[in-house]
Formats: sequence, C-alpha cells, structure tokens
Amino acid sequence: MTLTLQPVRVATGSDEEGMLVFDEEQRLVAVLTHLGEQYDGLSGRWYLEAGFGRLGVQDHPTYADLDEAQAWIRQRLARER
Repeated sequence: MTLTLQPVRVATGSDEEGMLVFDEEQRLVAVLTHLGEQYDGLSGRWYLEAGFGRLGVQDHPTYADLDEAQAWIRQRLARER
C-alpha cells in the first residue's frame, strides 16, 4: 500500500511541524505531529494527532520516525480489506 505524506503546519499550540497522510485513493487518513523538546522522553517522536476510519483510536500512539508511523498506518488500513 502506498501512502503519500504532505508536510503541513498544525496549530496545536506548541508543535507545528506535521504531516498529512493520504492513502492510495488520496483520502486523508491521518495527521501526524512532530513532538518538540517540551515532551521530555517523547521529544523527536511523531504523534498521531488525528486518525480517520480504522486509524481513529482512543490511545494516540507515538512513533520513533515516519517509517514506523507509516508501517503502523499500513497495518491498520490492511485490516479494512
């Protein structure tokens, strides 16, 4: 499954670096934000700010990098099929 990432600024009040994540059909499936220094042990990780459809989860996970985030997203979307 091919995902497309598009950089975006996200008005979260602190961290603004983000990525819109689109699936193969160019549907928006997730918004990720890059966590800054104020998040001590999580600084530098990517956070699932918003997920849609199968990605709409109660506990918003964090990922070491964008590759890890995309792997998780692909796994969740594959359950749809």
